[in-house]
Amino acid sequence: MSSDDTQAEATVEAVGDLDAAPVDLDPADLWDDFHAVVNMTSRELAEWLRTEESGPAGEAGPQDGLTATGHQVLAVLAKRRGDLTDADRAVMALVVRSVRAQRGDEPEPEAGDDAWRRALMTLGHDPLKPTA
Repeated sequence: MSSDDTQAEATVEAVGDLDAAPVDLDPADLWDDFHAVVNMTSRELAEWLRTEESGPAGEAGPQDGLTATGHQVLAVLAKRRGDLTDADRAVMALVVRSVRAQRGDEPEPEAGDDAWRRALMTLGHDPLKPTA
């Protein structure tokens, strides 16, 4: 098993069972779906992950031996479609499924619970911002 596969499995275990989110993802549409639900820019996400409010999941980084999902999202945002690995695609699917399970397919901006918002922001989705 490659380190990318191990990293993707760790992400899935940390966030939860992907099968619990009943969202069908077409691999051909994954890039567009991911960029539609990730409505924070790389800069906004990086700044968020450096804050205390992002919590321990956002604080963890490669130096800690575990790459948090937010940092994986940042890595995906920095790549071109042709450069994606299987681990990147697993993270993208995780983010799309997680956000859609929480927000639906066409979410309107809403404040919601503070902890809920922080968790979504760690995935690159700010529920107060309109989606693309």
